[in-house]
Amino acid sequence: MSQDFHLIHLCPNLNRLLPWAQRQGLIPARGQGDLGYAFHAALRAAFADLAPQPFSYRAGQGLLAYSTQAEAMREAVALTTPEVADMLGLDATSQAPGLLIRPFPKSWKAGQLLAFEVRARPVVRKDDKELDAFLSAVQRMPDAVLSREAVYADWLKRQFEGAAEFHEVGMTEFKLSTVLRRGALQAEGARPKRPVQGPDAVFTGVLQVRDSNAFAALVARGIGRHRAFGFGMLLLKPAVADWG
Repeated sequence: MSQDFHLIHLCPNLNRLLPWAQRQGLIPARGQGDLGYAFHAALRAAFADLAPQPFSYRAGQGLLAYSTQAEAMREAVALTTPEVADMLGLDATSQAPGLLIRPFPKSWKAGQLLAFEVRARPVVRKDDKELDAFLSAVQRMPDAVLSREAVYADWLKRQFEGAAEFHEVGMTEFKLSTVLRRGALQAEGARPKRPVQGPDAVFTGVLQVRDSNAFAALVARGIGRHRAFGFGMLLLKPAVADWG
């Protein structure tokens, strides 16, 4: 990976973001709903094609994202409207540190151990539609006794093929969530938003890098689908373990 690679951190102001997203029809009028589309739209409003993905948002921790366009993002902040800057927390205030950017590794050693966390949407494509990977496995093996966690772990391992292998992996959170996505292009040129329900899982574990370039590309790209909407960001930290 020849470009510089950076980790981005923001502290969005949900008291500003949620009313804006409701006015845009990105979340229900009652309740927060799925914030992925709201963050996606807000980041696009601030940075246009520079909007970082994948990204990860956790309440109390803020929004993290990877980018190869960090300096251009800094310049874009000056052109952002006050409303968008306020709801994303782009400017430093007494409540938020503003847009924080720091270099992130863009190369990894083969054999390196890393602890990871990733929120993913474990789906497969069938008949040009998304299908829960667990339901797909049930359809293929109707007489088998299947574990949702095991099926999803196998799905996740396939995403890392050629780049890394797991020493440990477990599903720490799971729910079925409904998200908004653009539908098919209509005759009048519109793409109306539609609700899509699917699996929403968080995995943690320890992996070992196998191919440096392939792993770096995977980190930059993200895991699975819906990477522009809050899924697929691979959060990493050093891991030290004795595998005997």
